[in-house]
Amino acid sequence: MGGERLSAADLGAGADLGERATLVQFSTAFCQPCRATRRILAGVSDLVPGVRHVEIDAESRLDLVRRLDVVSTPTVLVLDAGGRIVERAAGLPRKADVLAALAAAVTGPPGQEPSQDSSHQPDEM
Repeated sequence: MGGERLSAADLGAGADLGERATLVQFSTAFCQPCRATRRILAGVSDLVPGVRHVEIDAESRLDLVRRLDVVSTPTVLVLDAGGRIVERAAGLPRKADVLAALAAAVTGPPGQEPSQDSSHQPDEM
């Protein structure tokens, strides 16, 4: 999946990419950890300027679930400003891990803009 990008159209109606990064959360209606994940990601997006949190109902977006091989909820993708997936994690994330993943998405590898390096493979948060 190295270099895979998501656009605002992929995220759904009314969803835009963040100016600096986007936290994409795949959830389901009866997923208890999804609620806590929502609170963590919403808090981080409020804390970090230019970061947007987008929650996607996995059951209504099976096309995207299959395309991105989402096998459990919550699954969180961290996108850089250009929509490239730079980090991926399943399960309830820790706030510190989300902030660290955002730092990588915003700054990118040393000497490169985050959206230019398409060779980096996503890691778990």
